[in-house]
Amino acid sequence: MELLNLLIILFIGGAVAWVGEHFSKGLSRWISLLFIAVAAVSLLEMLGNIPAPTFLKDPITKDPTTWLIHGRADWIPRFGISFELALDGLSLLLVVLTLFLGAVSVIASWDEIDKHQGFFQANIMWTLTGVIGVFIALDLILFFLFWEVMLVPMYLLIAIWGHEDKAKAAMKFFIFTQVSGLLMLLAIITLAIFVKDTNGYWSFSYFELLNNNVTSSLATLIMLGFFIGFTVKLPGFPFHTWLPDAHTQAPTAGSVILAGILLKTGAYGLIRFTVPLFPEASIAFAPIAILLGASGVVYGAILAFGQTDFKRLVAYSSVSHMGFVLLGVFAWNALAIQGAVMQLVAHGLSTAALFMIAGALQHRLHTRDLQKMGGLWQSMPRMGALAMFFIAASLGLPGMGNFIAEFLVLAGLFQVYPWLAVVSSAGLITGAIYSLKLIQESFQGAPDDTLTPPDFSALAMSAMIAMLIGLIVLGIFPQLVLDISQPVINALTSEITL
Repeated sequence: MELLNLLIILFIGGAVAWVGEHFSKGLSRWISLLFIAVAAVSLLEMLGNIPAPTFLKDPITKDPTTWLIHGRADWIPRFGISFELALDGLSLLLVVLTLFLGAVSVIASWDEIDKHQGFFQANIMWTLTGVIGVFIALDLILFFLFWEVMLVPMYLLIAIWGHEDKAKAAMKFFIFTQVSGLLMLLAIITLAIFVKDTNGYWSFSYFELLNNNVTSSLATLIMLGFFIGFTVKLPGFPFHTWLPDAHTQAPTAGSVILAGILLKTGAYGLIRFTVPLFPEASIAFAPIAILLGASGVVYGAILAFGQTDFKRLVAYSSVSHMGFVLLGVFAWNALAIQGAVMQLVAHGLSTAALFMIAGALQHRLHTRDLQKMGGLWQSMPRMGALAMFFIAASLGLPGMGNFIAEFLVLAGLFQVYPWLAVVSSAGLITGAIYSLKLIQESFQGAPDDTLTPPDFSALAMSAMIAMLIGLIVLGIFPQLVLDISQPVINALTSEITL
């Protein structure tokens, strides 16, 4: 159970950070970074024990012994519930992204949070614990437990340290995610009951559930429970309405985690559980899912263009970008799924950076209104240059990871639904318009001599440059991600053809 170490380290790190507040102001921030670093070293140690050829070998989806890491221990054997954790190329990418953006979120809150700093850092660490648990848990009850665990500290981050309408935004976030989570829990229990009636014993293991063919009508209902639960978190159209409010009111670290990590749990659930567990129902539902994805791409881009709030604009752009993920998943061919996976990583970096910039501006100017900005490049040239870069990355400029991701999705989608690929491309055009609007109204134009905010600190610059380098590397050397995820995608697509 090597993977359990990651969860223990992060959970304990949160508790220690909370206590550290009582010894020295600011100590909790260093404690959080330290424990994230320890978790990263622990992960590297685990990976170092895996033979190099294993990373490039296609795993057998139903055989846990072919995965990179797998461990299982009985938890509640009477009901077939186990503590089962596993890692493959897909989950590895997302775990690495989580640890990296976890460190970025700590840095983003460095000068912003003064009240209850230890408890704030604890909630960041416990959110990371829940998210990584989601990415590695393969017992569905355990998966659901981590799914719920990650929501509570995120709710507290918004409700306690958020901005003017934080209570409303936090409650909206919690209601949407809890209702969708309840649907998913009902779907999990219904699936387990079917397995019990078929095999004579309880089981919630992913690997055992893959071997059970649910009847078509029941499979459709269960699949919809999973689909809605994951699509709300993505978020996909029309379940996206909680996201702009949550992003707008969340503290900077909360927005970084929400956009960079939490949204990816929904996409992961669709790829890992929804389609593999219910292939026939997914085949039948694919046209509707792809139509919703295309609608999200265009609708999110149009709404982003109409915003004057920096954070809301970036939030609606996330709705558009996550629409590409939905397209990639339900196109279900190697190109499209590779694009969806690349989008998870690239969007995580670019949007986290944009929210970090938005939070820095709000902290310095006490406003998110683009109409009250302008000419900020003069007093904040470093932030302006970085904003230009990450906005260009977000709109899919060639040479960056976002371009590779969206190109692969559209190329894969064109093979199955050419006209929807053309429609979805319109979202890219609109994206260019709202991206130019964002940089023009915030950093360009005539400078306001009354606005002389300080530029990014050296620590913040280090986090931003790390994300910048990451996007360039993904754009120039996409094989870094493709080689890790390709074996998993090969295994999934070879067994299921939509």
